[in-house]
Amino acid sequence: MNDTSHTAVLGAGTIGASWTALFLASGRSVAVYDPDPEAESSLRAYIEQAWETMSELGLTDRGNAECVTFYSSAAKAVEGAGFVQENVPERLPIKHTTFAEIEPMLADDAVVASSASGLTLGQMQGGWQNPDRFVLGHPFNPPHLIPLVEVMGNERTADGVVAAAEAFYADIGKVTIRVNKEVPGHVANRLQAAIWREAIHLVQSGVASVGDVDKAVSAGPGLRWAAMGPTTLFSLGAGPGGLPAFCDHFADTFNGWWDDLGTPKLTPEVAEMLAEGLAEATGGAPVDRLAAQRDAKIVKLQRALGVTKNG
Repeated sequence: MNDTSHTAVLGAGTIGASWTALFLASGRSVAVYDPDPEAESSLRAYIEQAWETMSELGLTDRGNAECVTFYSSAAKAVEGAGFVQENVPERLPIKHTTFAEIEPMLADDAVVASSASGLTLGQMQGGWQNPDRFVLGHPFNPPHLIPLVEVMGNERTADGVVAAAEAFYADIGKVTIRVNKEVPGHVANRLQAAIWREAIHLVQSGVASVGDVDKAVSAGPGLRWAAMGPTTLFSLGAGPGGLPAFCDHFADTFNGWWDDLGTPKLTPEVAEMLAEGLAEATGGAPVDRLAAQRDAKIVKLQRALGVTKNG
C-alpha cells in the first residue's frame, strides 16, 4: 500500500470538513483545498466540534487536530498526498476542471476518491487524461461518524487501486462495500430513496403525519437495521427455516404491499408539506440543534455496537 500518512481533501463543505476531521483523527496530516475565503474558519470550527464527538468514541487517540493546512489551489493541495478525497460541487464541469488541475501534480501511486453521490464514475472519468488511480469513494453523512463508504472502480481503473482505497478506509475505521455496476445513486442512496418515497406517500395519503412516519422508522425497523440488513433480519424472522421459509410464508403479503406502494414526486408543494410537517414534529428546532441530537444518538449507537478505536 502507498504511503497515506499525508492526505488531501478537495472541497471543505460539510462532507469535506467531516472527512478532514476523520483523517486527522486517524493520525494523518491533511491538506485542504477550497476557493471560498471563509472556508478555512468554517472548517476549523467544524473540526473542533467533531473532535469532541469523536473523542467520546476513542477515535482521536493517535490524531492531532492541528495537522491541517489550507490551500486556495487544488494542485498545491494534492502535492505529496498519498490519498486524496474529492468533494467539490456535484457539477461535471467543476469536477472535470478540478481533475485536470490536480492530475499533473499527483504522486504516481496516489489514490483519488470522489465522494460523489449523484454522478457516476464513468461520467467523472471524462475529466482525466488517465483515470487509472481514480475511484468512487462515496460516504454517508457525516463521514466522521457513519462507517459506510461505497467504493467502485471499472475497466479503466488500474489493478489494485480499489483494494488500496478499501485498505485506506479500513485503516480509518470505515466499512466498505463494492459497487459492481454503475447506477444513479449507487446502493445506499437508492435504498434511502425507496424508503423516503413511501414515507412521502404515507403522509400524502393521510395515513400518518411526517413526525409519526419518522418515528415509525427510528423506533422500529431503523433500530434493527443498525444491527443487520433487511434480508438477514427477515431470515431470522422465520426461525430455523430461515429465508426460504420466510419467502414461502410471506410472498403473497409482500407482493401485495409492493403493488400498493406509492410513486409520489418531490414537487414544491410536496416539499412545503414535508417542511411544515417536520417543523410541527420538531417544534421548529434549528438545524444545528437537530444535527447535535443526531450526532449524540449516533455516538450512543456506535458504542452499543462496539465501535473500536482507529486501527
